[in-house]
Amino acid sequence: MEPKIDGIGLKHGMAVIDASLRLHYVEAGEGDRVIVLIHGFPQTWWEWRFIIPVLAQNGYRVITVDYRGAGDSWKPADGYDKQTMAQDIHHLLTRHLKIEQPVVIVGHDIGLMVAYAYAQLFRDLTSHLVVVDAPLPGTNAFDKIRNDHRVWHFAFHNVRDLPEMLLAGKEKQYLQSFFNYRIYNTAAISEDDLEIFTNYYAAPGAMRAGLEVYRAFEQDIADNKELLKRNGKLIIPVLAVGGEISTSGSLMYEMMQEVAQNVSPVRIPNTAHWVVEENPDVFISALLDFLRAN
Repeated sequence: MEPKIDGIGLKHGMAVIDASLRLHYVEAGEGDRVIVLIHGFPQTWWEWRFIIPVLAQNGYRVITVDYRGAGDSWKPADGYDKQTMAQDIHHLLTRHLKIEQPVVIVGHDIGLMVAYAYAQLFRDLTSHLVVVDAPLPGTNAFDKIRNDHRVWHFAFHNVRDLPEMLLAGKEKQYLQSFFNYRIYNTAAISEDDLEIFTNYYAAPGAMRAGLEVYRAFEQDIADNKELLKRNGKLIIPVLAVGGEISTSGSLMYEMMQEVAQNVSPVRIPNTAHWVVEENPDVFISALLDFLRAN
């Protein structure tokens, strides 16, 4: 059974992307302005449970997606480079949902990488980009962070087959540890939330798919450098959001200045990595202020 958010109607759908992929998405709100929310690892669209109602109440049509391999989306063997994942979402928006206008793209963690690829690939269809607390492959900040012992999982997840073997049957323990290692507000992800995420990542093929997004980092580095060389820096308004005590938080502004001309930085207090869940009120306030000002 799909989890529900009190006080708001949600519409679930499946978009046929190709023969090997169906993409699960959730819609709320009926506004003219469209905002797309892209989760990270090890999460699903449920990451945005605190954010969806407020955006809908503020006049946005909100679309949250389980990216390729996550949640209720299908889990193909390949295609986990972020350009391909961005193209999945472009197909969902333009061909399945028939959205023709530019949209706001918001991404956290792995979703940040997908959101950036979307904004670079589909410049005319992106009005604003919001990136939340993660390093972007191909930047100096990424090179700094990947060598930090606190992101040991980058190396672990890149080992083929061994992580899947070690984590089989221990998905809940791993996810609990993964969340706790990067959290400030320990009440942000409840036991019920943990069960929801665990059930998804314990499904057949789900953990492998989740790890494949890390195994594509070298391709992402090459792709992002080529995009920047070919297209230049983004010119749309960009909001760079960092957790107050996260590994990436202090680097978000300088990182996005490498790839975008018009960057506004914000640090969310009382948060580590799980920013939108640890302090949703301050995050949504910063997001809405940014959208109103730009």
